[in-house]
Amino acid sequence: MKVYGVTGWKNAGKTGLVTRLVSEIAGRGLTVSTLKHAHHTFDVDQKGRDSYRHREAGASEVLVAGAARYALMGELRGEEEPSFTQLLARLKPVDLVLVEGYKREAHPKIEAYRAEAGHDLIAPGDPSIRAIASDVAIDVDRPVFDLDDTTAIADFILAELTL
Repeated sequence: MKVYGVTGWKNAGKTGLVTRLVSEIAGRGLTVSTLKHAHHTFDVDQKGRDSYRHREAGASEVLVAGAARYALMGELRGEEEPSFTQLLARLKPVDLVLVEGYKREAHPKIEAYRAEAGHDLIAPGDPSIRAIASDVAIDVDRPVFDLDDTTAIADFILAELTL
């Protein structure tokens, strides 16, 4: 599987860019999965649901399946957070895994940047960032795309990965 990331600081436009890229790339006939890092405690389940009750009772993993989708929830219960590599290994094979976050991992990435967010660029100190998707013109030593030019960004990523 090929892996390419979208990184950046909070409110930089990462999620919007990943969502548009999934749609664009899947629309070209490639299979795409995503891996997103959450910095805070999060819960995809709801109190009172059977699956929530299973987890609360002590289940290590709960797999909920239906005709339209399935979801696997795991409880770490004090164990270390799974590594990036371990998480990728849990995904079924696809043409491309788009990763949101995981800025410290070595996979190739594009940095989402919005000037109004008020953060410095990550790219100058990170060679794994191959390009910037920005809402303003930036003078850097790598390609810069308009943050909303999904087609050009997808073309760049797919060319980099020879997909």
